[in-house]
This record gives sequence, structure tokens and C-alpha cells, in this order.
Amino acid sequence: MPPTTLQHRRTHNPLLINKLLSQRDASSPFTLVLDSLEQSARPLISEYMRRAKLANVHVVFVSFETLRKPRDADVFISAWNLTLPAWQKEVADALKEQQGQIYHQDIPLPTPLSNQNTYSPPPLTLLKYLATTIFTMHSLHHVLARKAARERSVVEPSFGLEEGKEGVLLGLGANGREGVVLEMEHRRKSGRGVREWYFLSRPAPRRSQAGGVVAGRGKIGDGRGEVGLLEDHPEYRSPEREGVAGGEGEEGGTFELGLTEKQRRDREGVVLPYFDAQKGGGEGGRILYDMGSEDDFDEEEDEI
Repeated sequence: MPPTTLQHRRTHNPLLINKLLSQRDASSPFTLVLDSLEQSARPLISEYMRRAKLANVHVVFVSFETLRKPRDADVFISAWNLTLPAWQKEVADALKEQQGQIYHQDIPLPTPLSNQNTYSPPPLTLLKYLATTIFTMHSLHHVLARKAARERSVVEPSFGLEEGKEGVLLGLGANGREGVVLEMEHRRKSGRGVREWYFLSRPAPRRSQAGGVVAGRGKIGDGRGEVGLLEDHPEYRSPEREGVAGGEGEEGGTFELGLTEKQRRDREGVVLPYFDAQKGGGEGGRILYDMGSEDDFDEEEDEI
């Protein structure tokens, strides 16, 4: 990838995901998060709620599997023990505007009813069509393992249910504590799509109101995680890309394409031939060139 394009992504795409996570200017009315057993969406949802709390945004958490109310949720609705009309009414009463939904990809869908339209799209296809931003969760350990396999030109490993082994539900490195990898697909209002891979680190511990520190690792902060391009992660970035990013040459070139200062000065001093086609009507165009002492010209060869 050319350095200019990479620099453009490093400048604009981190600003885009921070804008999406903070939900500024209604950047994404409907965000869809796709998780699995290998990587839960809990770190991303916690990051959403932490930033919403700092911005004094009202958070409504509709739970189908979470038993305890999250720390930053203002309203907690236990939909798992309510009937469909009951929890829909509670959501309608508490919800001001819809922000995001989580879809668990490893949960099988129920058998369709006999009176259901056979031509209707699957739920996941419909959600992807309606969503303005789609986040797919990945485990950092699995992403690094697949990258190492691609670099060795071998088959990429499978994890969890994809292994097809009896009794295996989770693969090694699932739901790592160091952070999560986000595969983002964002659709702008103009219709142009943006795809990018990010790494969301584990958030730093927060300061308590009494001036103490919440127990945890990392530096003291406001509880927000650091997000950046996956290519800039030290374990993902290859040494070749580091050398290209640190230099001024073109990536992938086997020779130097730039010019030295002397070559630039010599190029600026070259007088190019010019066309005299616009002088004199109907005479046609011709090239006028004044030879210099450095030109190798042989009159005998010219006559031949």
C-alpha cells in the first residue's frame, strides 16, 4: 500500500471510529454488532456505555442473557423473563432513539413457521441491510494466528465450532483480556462505504469520586479504551512495513525511484523543445530545437 494512502487512513479512520463510538452528530443511527463464542461483544458495548456516560447520554440496556445491570446503564430491562409485548412496551417507554443491537452468530435460529413467507430474507441479512455501521468482533490471538499462517502460505487455522470437532466450543485464545479486534463497515450518508480493521485495547482503571483509584491494571484515566488501526499494533505489524513507514521510499520497490538534489537541479535547467504550430495559418506543426555543444550530431549520418 502506498505510504500516502496509509497515512490518510491513519489520520482519518481513527477519527471516524471515535466519532462512531461517541455517537456524535448522529453519525450512525443503527449500529449492528456481530459477535460469537470466540469473541464476545461485551468489551465494545462497555466502551459504548463508558463514552455515553461521559457525555451524559441516557443508556437503556435491554438484556436477553445478562443477569446483572451494567455499571453505566441507566435503565436495565430484563427481556429474558418477560413476554414479547411486555418488554417491547418497556423499551418503547424508556427508549428515545435506537443506537445499537447485538447479534450472536453462533446461536441457531428457530425452525421457521409453516405460514412464514419463504421468500423473506434471513434475520441477519435484513439487519445488515438496515444497519449503517456493522462491527464484527474478532479475537486478537486468532487474528494473529491467521496472519502468521498467511505469511507462511499455509491453510489458516479454525477455532471453536469452526474446527468441527466433537465437544469443542471455544478455541485457544478466545475472549482475550488484552483487547479485541474490530472489523468495521460504515456507510456514509453519501452512500460511500468505509471498511477498516481496528484494535480496541483494554480500558484503563477509572478514578473514583473520592479521589481513589478503581482496582485494575494500566494507567489511571477516565475508563476509556484506546482504539487504533490494527496495522499499527506491535504484534500485527510486520518488520517490512515498519521499515517502509519509517522511510520515504515507495513500498515494494526493488530500486530507488527518487531523485537526488543534483538531479533535480539538472532537470529544472533542461530546456524542452516547443511546438510552433500556432504561428502561421495552415503551415502545420513543427519542432524547433537548438543543438548545443553537448549534443552528439554527425552530419554524414544525418544525410544518410
